[in-house]
Amino acid sequence: MDYTLQFGQVWPYLPRLIDGAILSLQIAFLAFCGGLLIGTAGAALKTFGSKWARRSINGYVVFFTNTPQLVQIYFLFFALPDAGILLSSYTAVVIGMTLNAGAYLTEIQRAGFESRQQSEMEAAEVLGFSRLQQIRYVILPHVARVLFPPLSNHFILMTLGTSMAAIFGVEELTGQAFNINAETFRSIEVFSVTAAIYIALTLIASVALGLIGKFAFRAKMRLA
Repeated sequence: MDYTLQFGQVWPYLPRLIDGAILSLQIAFLAFCGGLLIGTAGAALKTFGSKWARRSINGYVVFFTNTPQLVQIYFLFFALPDAGILLSSYTAVVIGMTLNAGAYLTEIQRAGFESRQQSEMEAAEVLGFSRLQQIRYVILPHVARVLFPPLSNHFILMTLGTSMAAIFGVEELTGQAFNINAETFRSIEVFSVTAAIYIALTLIASVALGLIGKFAFRAKMRLA
């Protein structure tokens, strides 16, 4: 193998890769926040909702957890235009990842809802709390403390999963790497630097989330 590593040809493109990394975090953050709202509502309905509501949420969860996320985004980006609904590649990716995350976060949070202390719920009922007040003041603080670690892990996975956005022309980190590789033809160097940036992103996010969980919610977090 006659190949000489020349990272010097890649360093000038580092700002573009960093911009792509920021966009990756932005996509992951927006999709996670949207998915968290869907998941909270879904978990509440699965726990306290009517039989019809539980069946509807179960159908949503089964569909989005048993089909590939890439196929879901393909449907939004390529199939919806046939129905007259045009989405930009960025919007399709964010919506697709949000709906997918909502299904998984519904199940994650449902476990937290079901782990609540019955004595706390009974005390809330004695105090005259409505169902919404019980969720707001009793269940959600408990869920935040117990589920912050798995929710944080899911956010990290979503950050790595933003790489599929490159398929749709979104210039996040992987998309930028594809473009830079096409310009320099230094595949080993380009994707080695890209991998290092992904590692840095996940480590920084893990430490930041760990500190937030430890001091804001008193969650048992392991700092990376």
